[in-house]
Amino acid sequence: MATYLKELYCPRCSATYNPHEPHNLCECGTPLLVRYDLERIAREVTPDVWERRPEGLWRYRELLPVVHEENIVSLGEGGTPVYELEKVASEYGLGRLFLKDEGMNPTGTFKARGAAVGVSRAKELGLKTLAMPTAGNAGAAWAAYTSRAGIKMVVVMPQDAPLTTQAESVAYGAETYLIKGLISDAGKAVREACAKYGWFEVATLKEPYRIEGKKTMGLEIWEQFGGNLPDVILYPTGGGVGIIGMWKAFNELRELGWLKGRLPKMVAVQAEGCAPIVKAYREGKDKAEFFQGAQTIAAGIRVPSALGDFLVLDAVRKSGGTALTVTDNQILDAWKHLAVTEGALICPEGAACVVAAKKLAEEGFIASSDSVLILNTGAGMKYTELLKEKAKLLESGSLVS
Repeated sequence: MATYLKELYCPRCSATYNPHEPHNLCECGTPLLVRYDLERIAREVTPDVWERRPEGLWRYRELLPVVHEENIVSLGEGGTPVYELEKVASEYGLGRLFLKDEGMNPTGTFKARGAAVGVSRAKELGLKTLAMPTAGNAGAAWAAYTSRAGIKMVVVMPQDAPLTTQAESVAYGAETYLIKGLISDAGKAVREACAKYGWFEVATLKEPYRIEGKKTMGLEIWEQFGGNLPDVILYPTGGGVGIIGMWKAFNELRELGWLKGRLPKMVAVQAEGCAPIVKAYREGKDKAEFFQGAQTIAAGIRVPSALGDFLVLDAVRKSGGTALTVTDNQILDAWKHLAVTEGALICPEGAACVVAAKKLAEEGFIASSDSVLILNTGAGMKYTELLKEKAKLLESGSLVS
């Protein structure tokens, strides 16, 4: 398998690192990104090579960091569908509204993409024990892939993380711990444990390869929209790796000469109860402050401090996008409405983007002629606590003969 992996680089101080050795952050404390030999790819590969391969994440292997094919750890991730939400678009006054359903991935969320590439590289680099803090879904995904790879996994999550993801991590054999507090508190515990036991930390953007898996969402969107990207992409933003990854993918495609048109406006959507990125965006800052008292029913975006905040803000601003908040009640209403209207039982984080699309249409940020894509990052069926609340409505019902 030909490899085009060139180096790791720091987007802040421009330092470079050997990609064939394990690395966490740059010495300046910034997340490292992967650079490929794009000039060589442009000479040796054409887009039709991807078209001839089976659907899935690994069809884009020229723009992925795994050097030897035998190190690929896969459960069939990627290749998730895009479909149109015609009824909701009509209600909201939108021209065309699409949803990319990442709930179709293994373990039920887009986190499988990052886990597939991150674990594959960990295997290739000979790492034996990985550890991460998680809001739930990432821990479940990395637990699944490390199990397949034969690597030990340690997961630390808030004790109020969704019960399904807690159970998944245990079921896949990860050493799983619950902690009082937020994901930031889990992060502190992981840092201390890694320093003590010599584990390798794979928290969001603490290693450079999760983002490479996430960026394949952008590569798929480019293919699924026939090379003409949607005008607006809305993304539920916690750690923000999805936005950073998609923006990286679009720019790599443009540098290859394969993407000719304009890039989409990237919209970061957060919950009102946890909105550090939105606050920084509105205040014109390049970095977000820790969001005190963070709380929202959408566990995946309850991230009070994101290491890659400056990269998210950069993508939003350079694309001409925006950042906005929605309330938990609005999320719940949209979650219910989309299920009964479009037959789409999505995750609360995805529902946040549905609300945001409506708000932006009302404000005129989204024109009626725009094509709009919502990223649904997980399957609604994973959120058993919310489904139980819906099921309670049946308790007073009776079957009449």
